[in-house]
Amino acid sequence: MRINKYIANAGVASRRKADELIAAGKVEVNGITLTEPGYDVQPGDVVFVSGQKVETPENKVYYAMNKPLGVITAVSDDRGRETVVDIMPDVDARIFPVGRLDYNTSGLLFLTNDGDFAYKLTHPKHHVDKTYRVLVAGNIPKAKIAQLRRGVDIGGFVTSRARVDIVHWTKRSMLLEVTIHEGKNRQIRRMFEAVGFPVQELTRISVGKIGLGRLKPGQYRRLNPNEVEYLMGL
Repeated sequence: MRINKYIANAGVASRRKADELIAAGKVEVNGITLTEPGYDVQPGDVVFVSGQKVETPENKVYYAMNKPLGVITAVSDDRGRETVVDIMPDVDARIFPVGRLDYNTSGLLFLTNDGDFAYKLTHPKHHVDKTYRVLVAGNIPKAKIAQLRRGVDIGGFVTSRARVDIVHWTKRSMLLEVTIHEGKNRQIRRMFEAVGFPVQELTRISVGKIGLGRLKPGQYRRLNPNEVEYLMGL
Protein backbone atom coordinates (compact mmCIF):
# COMPACT_ATOMS: atom_id res chain seq x y z
CA MET A 1 0.00 0.00 0.00
CA ARG A 2 1.30 3.45 -0.90
CA ILE A 3 2.53 5.28 2.21
CA ASN A 4 0.16 8.23 1.87
CA LYS A 5 -2.84 5.87 1.62
CA TYR A 6 -1.54 3.91 4.62
CA ILE A 7 -1.39 7.11 6.70
CA ALA A 8 -4.82 8.21 5.50
CA ASN A 9 -6.39 4.81 6.30
CA ALA A 10 -4.98 5.08 9.81
CA GLY A 11 -6.92 8.32 10.24
CA VAL A 12 -3.83 10.48 10.77
CA ALA A 13 -4.20 12.83 7.81
CA SER A 14 -5.47 13.06 4.26
CA ARG A 15 -3.30 11.67 1.46
CA ARG A 16 -2.33 15.22 0.44
CA LYS A 17 -1.40 16.13 4.01
CA ALA A 18 0.51 12.84 4.31
CA ASP A 19 2.61 13.87 1.30
CA GLU A 20 3.35 17.16 3.05
CA LEU A 21 4.39 15.32 6.23
CA ILE A 22 6.76 13.16 4.19
CA ALA A 23 8.26 16.22 2.49
CA ALA A 24 8.76 17.76 5.95
CA GLY A 25 10.72 14.70 7.11
CA LYS A 26 8.13 13.68 9.71
CA VAL A 27 7.50 10.13 8.44
CA GLU A 28 9.76 7.19 9.31
CA VAL A 29 9.58 3.60 8.12
CA ASN A 30 11.67 1.04 9.99
CA GLY A 31 13.70 3.84 11.55
CA ILE A 32 14.53 5.55 8.25
CA THR A 33 13.11 8.99 7.45
CA LEU A 34 11.29 9.06 4.12
CA THR A 35 12.09 11.81 1.66
CA GLU A 36 9.88 10.71 -1.24
CA PRO A 37 6.11 9.95 -1.21
CA GLY A 38 6.30 6.91 -3.52
CA TYR A 39 7.14 4.30 -0.87
CA ASP A 40 4.96 1.15 -0.74
CA VAL A 41 4.38 -0.17 2.78
CA GLN A 42 5.17 -3.88 3.07
CA PRO A 43 3.93 -6.43 5.63
CA GLY A 44 6.02 -6.05 8.78
CA ASP A 45 6.97 -2.40 8.16
CA VAL A 46 6.83 -0.12 11.22
CA VAL A 47 5.61 3.40 10.44
CA PHE A 48 5.98 6.51 12.63
CA VAL A 49 4.47 9.93 11.94
CA SER A 50 5.76 12.84 14.03
CA GLY A 51 7.21 10.34 16.50
CA GLN A 52 3.97 8.36 16.93
CA LYS A 53 3.55 4.78 15.71
CA VAL A 54 0.86 4.46 13.07
CA GLU A 55 -1.07 1.29 12.29
CA THR A 56 -3.79 0.89 9.71
CA PRO A 57 -6.57 -1.65 10.13
CA GLU A 58 -6.09 -4.79 8.06
CA ASN A 59 -8.34 -5.13 5.06
CA LYS A 60 -10.87 -7.82 5.81
CA VAL A 61 -10.39 -10.97 3.77
CA TYR A 62 -12.50 -14.09 3.40
CA TYR A 63 -11.46 -17.46 2.00
CA ALA A 64 -13.10 -20.80 1.31
CA MET A 65 -10.88 -23.87 1.51
CA ASN A 66 -11.33 -27.57 0.84
CA LYS A 67 -9.53 -28.76 3.96
CA PRO A 68 -7.64 -31.97 3.26
CA LEU A 69 -7.41 -34.89 5.65
CA GLY A 70 -4.53 -34.82 8.12
CA VAL A 71 -4.37 -31.04 8.48
CA ILE A 72 -5.11 -29.26 11.77
CA THR A 73 -7.84 -26.62 11.87
CA ALA A 74 -5.76 -24.04 13.75
CA VAL A 75 -3.36 -21.15 13.24
CA SER A 76 -0.46 -23.04 14.84
CA ASP A 77 0.19 -26.37 16.51
CA ASP A 78 2.52 -27.00 19.46
CA ARG A 79 3.21 -30.51 18.15
CA GLY A 80 4.47 -29.23 14.82
CA ARG A 81 1.63 -30.64 12.75
CA GLU A 82 0.59 -28.91 9.53
CA THR A 83 -2.24 -26.41 9.93
CA VAL A 84 -4.73 -24.90 7.51
CA VAL A 85 -2.82 -21.61 7.69
CA ASP A 86 0.42 -23.39 6.76
CA ILE A 87 -1.04 -24.44 3.42
CA MET A 88 -1.93 -20.82 2.52
CA PRO A 89 1.60 -19.34 2.26
CA ASP A 90 0.64 -16.62 -0.22
CA VAL A 91 -1.89 -15.00 2.17
CA ASP A 92 -0.27 -12.14 4.09
CA ALA A 93 -3.26 -11.28 6.29
CA ARG A 94 -3.38 -12.78 9.79
CA ILE A 95 -6.28 -15.12 9.11
CA PHE A 96 -7.85 -17.77 11.32
CA PRO A 97 -10.30 -20.63 10.66
CA VAL A 98 -14.02 -20.14 11.25
CA GLY A 99 -15.10 -23.04 13.43
CA ARG A 100 -13.26 -26.29 12.99
CA LEU A 101 -13.08 -29.56 11.11
CA ASP A 102 -11.45 -32.55 12.77
CA TYR A 103 -8.07 -33.92 11.71
CA ASN A 104 -9.80 -36.81 9.91
CA THR A 105 -12.57 -34.68 8.38
CA SER A 106 -12.24 -32.91 5.05
CA GLY A 107 -14.27 -30.29 3.25
CA LEU A 108 -15.46 -26.71 3.29
CA LEU A 109 -13.78 -24.40 5.76
CA PHE A 110 -13.83 -20.60 5.86
CA LEU A 111 -10.85 -18.52 6.96
CA THR A 112 -10.86 -14.80 7.67
CA ASN A 113 -9.49 -11.94 9.80
CA ASP A 114 -13.02 -10.68 10.50
CA GLY A 115 -14.20 -11.57 14.00
CA ASP A 116 -17.80 -10.53 13.32
CA PHE A 117 -17.99 -12.86 10.34
CA ALA A 118 -16.67 -15.77 12.42
CA TYR A 119 -19.07 -15.02 15.27
CA LYS A 120 -22.13 -14.94 13.03
CA LEU A 121 -21.27 -18.27 11.43
CA THR A 122 -20.36 -20.16 14.60
CA HIS A 123 -22.63 -18.91 17.39
CA PRO A 124 -25.34 -21.53 18.09
CA LYS A 125 -28.15 -18.95 18.16
CA HIS A 126 -27.70 -18.23 14.46
CA HIS A 127 -28.66 -21.75 13.28
CA VAL A 128 -26.46 -21.86 10.20
CA ASP A 129 -27.05 -25.01 8.14
CA LYS A 130 -24.01 -27.17 7.39
CA THR A 131 -24.22 -30.18 5.08
CA TYR A 132 -21.92 -33.22 5.22
CA ARG A 133 -21.31 -36.30 3.08
CA VAL A 134 -21.16 -39.31 5.38
CA LEU A 135 -19.91 -42.78 4.46
CA VAL A 136 -20.66 -45.71 6.78
CA ALA A 137 -20.08 -49.44 6.57
CA GLY A 138 -23.23 -51.50 6.13
CA ASN A 139 -26.82 -50.30 5.64
CA ILE A 140 -28.57 -48.26 8.28
CA PRO A 141 -32.13 -49.46 8.95
CA LYS A 142 -34.99 -47.04 8.26
CA ALA A 143 -35.86 -46.83 11.94
CA LYS A 144 -32.38 -45.62 12.83
CA ILE A 145 -32.35 -43.09 9.99
CA ALA A 146 -35.63 -41.78 11.38
CA GLN A 147 -33.96 -41.56 14.77
CA LEU A 148 -31.12 -39.46 13.29
CA ARG A 149 -33.71 -37.16 11.74
CA ARG A 150 -35.61 -36.70 15.02
CA GLY A 151 -32.52 -36.22 17.17
CA VAL A 152 -30.25 -38.54 19.15
CA ASP A 153 -28.55 -38.42 22.52
CA ILE A 154 -24.82 -37.98 21.91
CA GLY A 155 -23.85 -38.00 25.57
CA GLY A 156 -25.78 -35.51 27.67
CA PHE A 157 -27.04 -33.60 24.62
CA VAL A 158 -29.94 -34.45 22.31
CA THR A 159 -29.38 -33.15 18.80
CA SER A 160 -31.99 -31.08 16.99
CA ARG A 161 -33.89 -32.37 13.98
CA ALA A 162 -31.57 -33.06 11.07
CA ARG A 163 -32.05 -33.59 7.37
CA VAL A 164 -30.75 -37.04 6.40
CA ASP A 165 -30.83 -38.15 2.76
CA ILE A 166 -29.52 -41.40 1.32
CA VAL A 167 -27.30 -40.70 -1.69
CA HIS A 168 -26.16 -44.21 -2.57
CA TRP A 169 -25.82 -47.64 -1.03
CA THR A 170 -24.37 -51.07 -1.74
CA LYS A 171 -24.42 -54.27 0.25
CA ARG A 172 -21.32 -53.11 2.11
CA SER A 173 -21.77 -49.36 2.59
CA MET A 174 -24.10 -46.38 2.57
CA LEU A 175 -23.43 -42.78 1.53
CA LEU A 176 -25.64 -40.12 3.07
CA GLU A 177 -26.00 -36.34 3.16
CA VAL A 178 -26.73 -34.84 6.57
CA THR A 179 -27.62 -31.23 7.31
CA ILE A 180 -27.40 -29.83 10.85
CA HIS A 181 -27.29 -26.34 12.31
CA GLU A 182 -25.50 -27.16 15.55
CA GLY A 183 -21.76 -27.42 16.01
CA LYS A 184 -21.06 -29.70 18.93
CA ASN A 185 -17.63 -31.31 19.03
CA ARG A 186 -17.53 -34.27 16.61
CA GLN A 187 -21.32 -34.05 16.35
CA ILE A 188 -21.84 -35.97 13.11
CA ARG A 189 -19.53 -38.78 14.19
CA ARG A 190 -21.23 -38.98 17.60
CA MET A 191 -24.69 -39.05 16.01
CA PHE A 192 -23.83 -42.06 13.88
CA GLU A 193 -22.02 -43.79 16.75
CA ALA A 194 -25.23 -43.37 18.76
CA VAL A 195 -27.18 -45.48 16.23
CA GLY A 196 -24.42 -48.07 15.90
CA PHE A 197 -22.89 -47.07 12.55
CA PRO A 198 -19.52 -45.34 13.03
CA VAL A 199 -18.48 -42.92 10.28
CA GLN A 200 -15.85 -44.16 7.84
CA GLU A 201 -15.40 -40.91 5.87
CA LEU A 202 -16.73 -37.42 6.53
CA THR A 203 -16.69 -34.33 4.29
CA ARG A 204 -18.42 -31.00 4.78
CA ILE A 205 -19.79 -30.03 1.37
CA SER A 206 -21.64 -26.77 2.08
CA VAL A 207 -22.48 -24.02 4.54
CA GLY A 208 -25.84 -22.53 3.68
CA LYS A 209 -25.85 -22.41 -0.12
CA ILE A 210 -22.06 -21.94 -0.41
CA GLY A 211 -20.55 -25.22 -1.54
CA LEU A 212 -17.13 -26.65 -2.29
CA GLY A 213 -17.58 -26.15 -6.02
CA ARG A 214 -14.48 -27.24 -7.90
CA LEU A 215 -12.04 -26.85 -5.02
CA LYS A 216 -9.83 -29.88 -4.68
CA PRO A 217 -8.38 -30.88 -1.27
CA GLY A 218 -5.86 -28.23 -0.22
CA GLN A 219 -7.14 -25.62 -2.66
CA TYR A 220 -8.74 -22.33 -1.59
CA ARG A 221 -10.25 -19.19 -3.10
CA ARG A 222 -11.41 -15.73 -2.09
CA LEU A 223 -15.09 -15.39 -1.32
CA ASN A 224 -16.70 -12.71 -3.45
CA PRO A 225 -18.59 -9.78 -1.84
CA ASN A 226 -22.00 -11.30 -2.59
CA GLU A 227 -21.01 -14.55 -0.87
CA VAL A 228 -19.72 -12.67 2.18
CA GLU A 229 -22.92 -10.63 2.38
CA TYR A 230 -25.01 -13.80 2.08
CA LEU A 231 -23.06 -15.62 4.81
CA MET A 232 -23.22 -12.61 7.14
CA GLY A 233 -27.00 -12.61 6.60
CA LEU A 234 -27.38 -16.22 7.73
